[in-house]
Amino acid sequence: MLRFPRTTAALAVLLGVAGCNADAPTTGATAADAVAVLPDVQFPELSLQTLQDVTKELSSDAYEGRAPGTKGEEKTIAYLTSQFAAAGLKPGNNGQWTQEVPLVEITAKNATPLRFTGGKAPVTLQYAKDYVAFSYRVQPKTEIKDSDVVFVGYGINAPEKGWNDYAGLNVKGKTVVILVNDPDWQTPETKGEFNGRAMTYYGRWSYKYEEAARQGAAAALIVHDTEPAAYGWNVVESSNTGTQYLAEKKDGGADQTAANGWIQLDKAKELFASAGQDFDALREAAGKRGFKAVPLTGVKASLSFDNQISKKLSHNIIGILPGKKRPDEYVLYTAHWDHLGRCTPVNGDDICNGAVDNATGTAALVTLAQAYQKAGAPDRSIVFLAVTAEESGLLGSEYYAANPVFPLAQTVGGVNMDALNPNGPAKDIVVVGRGKSQLDAYLEKIAKAAKVTIVDEPTPEKGFYYRSDHFSFAKRGVPFFNFGAGEDLVAGGKDAGKKAAEDYEKNRYHAPGDEYAAIKNWDGMLADLRLYYAAGRMLASTDSWPNWNEGDEFRAARDKSREGK
Repeated sequence: MLRFPRTTAALAVLLGVAGCNADAPTTGATAADAVAVLPDVQFPELSLQTLQDVTKELSSDAYEGRAPGTKGEEKTIAYLTSQFAAAGLKPGNNGQWTQEVPLVEITAKNATPLRFTGGKAPVTLQYAKDYVAFSYRVQPKTEIKDSDVVFVGYGINAPEKGWNDYAGLNVKGKTVVILVNDPDWQTPETKGEFNGRAMTYYGRWSYKYEEAARQGAAAALIVHDTEPAAYGWNVVESSNTGTQYLAEKKDGGADQTAANGWIQLDKAKELFASAGQDFDALREAAGKRGFKAVPLTGVKASLSFDNQISKKLSHNIIGILPGKKRPDEYVLYTAHWDHLGRCTPVNGDDICNGAVDNATGTAALVTLAQAYQKAGAPDRSIVFLAVTAEESGLLGSEYYAANPVFPLAQTVGGVNMDALNPNGPAKDIVVVGRGKSQLDAYLEKIAKAAKVTIVDEPTPEKGFYYRSDHFSFAKRGVPFFNFGAGEDLVAGGKDAGKKAAEDYEKNRYHAPGDEYAAIKNWDGMLADLRLYYAAGRMLASTDSWPNWNEGDEFRAARDKSREGK
């Protein structure tokens, strides 16, 4: 699944910002209030040669597609650490360049049908065709046997909104059935209790599994519906029936549900009818405040599958430029160094080189490090973090965020670079998650200085904000803003931008064709990098802290992390 609207020729970039100086407000400030006191930052000259050289090296066949845990990873670590050192960075992990990231490969095998019994008639779902299931617990076998079934609506517990679908409910050992997206997803505008058409974190499948686990459920099953899910059953099936990758936990995932999965909409309706319930009526009720979970009385769920497990060790790569005044406050630049390794051959070529995605973003780390070294350290420390296993589900960034080298309470925000713009300079930038936090002022000032137009995300219902490495930090309260080049190209306008984006997605994205030789235009990458440098530099030159807007799903986490600071 795409994590950012590639049709915008976009790079999933994020920046965490706050106020501007000690006197600037950190709560309730508007973009207009804050922009007047933001520091001015010059856009630097950046080394095109460095950007090209590092991209070419990392995307060469010698790196075999940079899959985690392979010889390609070993070469990547050796090369990047040498480049970081040459750029004047210091090892970022207590004198070491890397952070170990233990990974687990887990593949469901021998899955039985999912059977619901005890209703008016038994309901049977066939694996892959009608349901998919997998486990986040590292154990040889998963079995759910005669588990009570409860419909928990959208499965949301949002104290800041006064919304709790689990209120007064004990689901320990039970199977919960959950609706995808948010309660107000059908609202045409991006306004409302859960931002209407714009999906929130509460609408993502990952949140629903996490909350079900916190509630003690044995299994969590999401009802698939193409429109609110933003993708068809084919995507669900292909994404969840093969090998899944997990960041290894000390408890082996014991705090997770035993099984997570999806079920087809028509089978959900059949199940509810068997329990004497009207699915459509309950779905409508679940979208209204005050909804109470509904047990499917008498119905029991059963399924089982074996887990094929293997472990491997990967690494995040970390360099740091210590701040000159407040070195214990941190601004992050992140990019994922990994790609798919060897993949489905095209014309005999089975190496997915990942030149644009994401050798360019990784090369940007080195290019920006050089620029920072030349300009001199800002007040706050700058951390350059190349993360692993993004293509496997944001695992490197997730591991770092769960085991931060630099405390998240002292992390102001950052800039993530995922696939730089290969189509040439654009007249606009697309913002994903605009209005979520006190970040807009920085972007508005940067855009004005660069003479580019800010454009809202065209498909907010697809939840792209939650599909890139910045999300690992955002859900723990570190504010991030996500933006990238739009389609309105300086040369050729929107038609040219759309054509170029579609060509990349069709012929090179996650395919062997994403090679260095296919990159014909570097001007757009440099234009974007100047914006990212300015964003990080401005943030590193302030002494206030960011926060999410009142009512945002990440606000409570930030408030908690900053208590007493």
